[in-house]
Amino acid sequence: MSESKRTLLVIDDEPGILALIERFATGLRFSVVCHTGGRRALALVSEVRPDVVLVDLRMPEIDGLEMLRGIREIDPSCAVVLMTGHASVDSAIEAVRIGALDYLTKPLDLDRLRELLTTVQKGIERRETLLQIDADVAKKFEFHGMIGRSAAMQELFDSIRRFAPHVRTALISGETGTGKELVARALHKVGPRRDRRFLTVNCSAVVETLFESELFGHQKGAFTGATETKTGLFEHADGGTLFLDEVGELPLSLQPKLLRAVEYGEVQRVGSLQTKTVDARVIAATNRDLRVEVAAGRFRSDLFYRLSVMEMRLPPLRDRGEDISLLTAAFVRDSAARMGREITGVTTAAERILQQAPWDGNVRELRNVIERTCLLSDGRILSDRDVIAAMHATSAHVEPAAAEMLAARPAGEGDLLSTAQRDQIDRVLKRANGNKSEAARLLGISRRSLYRWLERLDLTEDAAGGEAASPDAAEGSDDPHP
Repeated sequence: MSESKRTLLVIDDEPGILALIERFATGLRFSVVCHTGGRRALALVSEVRPDVVLVDLRMPEIDGLEMLRGIREIDPSCAVVLMTGHASVDSAIEAVRIGALDYLTKPLDLDRLRELLTTVQKGIERRETLLQIDADVAKKFEFHGMIGRSAAMQELFDSIRRFAPHVRTALISGETGTGKELVARALHKVGPRRDRRFLTVNCSAVVETLFESELFGHQKGAFTGATETKTGLFEHADGGTLFLDEVGELPLSLQPKLLRAVEYGEVQRVGSLQTKTVDARVIAATNRDLRVEVAAGRFRSDLFYRLSVMEMRLPPLRDRGEDISLLTAAFVRDSAARMGREITGVTTAAERILQQAPWDGNVRELRNVIERTCLLSDGRILSDRDVIAAMHATSAHVEPAAAEMLAARPAGEGDLLSTAQRDQIDRVLKRANGNKSEAARLLGISRRSLYRWLERLDLTEDAAGGEAASPDAAEGSDDPHP
């Protein structure tokens, strides 16, 4: 059972009630914050991030039901209990419908209050325990940086264990973001070359005219600019592993030389008449269907068959939904540790959003969303609002999941997605002390995009840090997104 104190925020316009609850709840190991009401009390929710709020139903300026709606908007995971000396069935039903945990009448029944606070404590501890279990399970199903208990991933891990000690070439195929390089590294680490070099070249990132020199090296004076002899990657990887990422992008003119290097271990530097023999394991990866590329004449069939002696296909994340909770738990744990934050996991509603997202960018996209959510959220548990805002900031496809969540919300609560965006942008601007360049960097968008969001969400200049510059005037050389 967790020994950390839970935070209780009490909002009531009667000082005697505040004093009574503070003494009582402190004895139950709660850290208690009291306020006499008003809209300042609602702002405290964002600052204090309480685990539970006790709020009086009838108060001047803002009543308990309006306060409840505001709290649910700020932090859906927070437990809210309403108190009143004017109990009515209608107000009780309305409070529970909006999302209150329960309803207390005055004078307060301290035994009932103890029961409610204890229930909240146990609920939080149970949730944290389940989240810790997920993190522990993720460790159990982790294999050389990959996590998966799904049948497809377990079969993949088994194939790596069985074939890594023997194969000299392998082809890994799968969509972008599925973890092809992790598979390549696992093949290297499990195999007999684990203590030798693992070199990587992205075939889509090298200029075509320099590709031959990169792979096979060149002699001094072989071409303009070749001021010294260069050793190619095949020679550097001698005895180890060379990983050719996005091999489907390899120019057709270079493929015969690559085939000879893979087939016979022979490489010839540009400008040299001599060949050298190297012993490099070659692992290639592609997000293309190389069979289609072969049929279209864009990839040599003999090279394809040589590389695909052992072929591994990585499933997209949408086809391994049972792994999403484990990946989420692992990414939350790692992100929180790196940022020095006390974040323990996600709410049930947030997990539902993550489960329903299409994840076109696969595991890489999920990891980026979780990292950004941890960065932007102020709570110990990431809410559905936090996740949606982070998904939108990273340009993930959130519409289906968000639409379903919005449909499940009570009428009259407004546009949750817009509210989430407004809250997150406002929070990041304050964290950046109004510096829009820094805020845009934290949000992962350009300053021009940030100004468009400020205009679209009708954020005031004060909320946005007080700058009055236009989007075009704000556009400077430090903006990496034209």
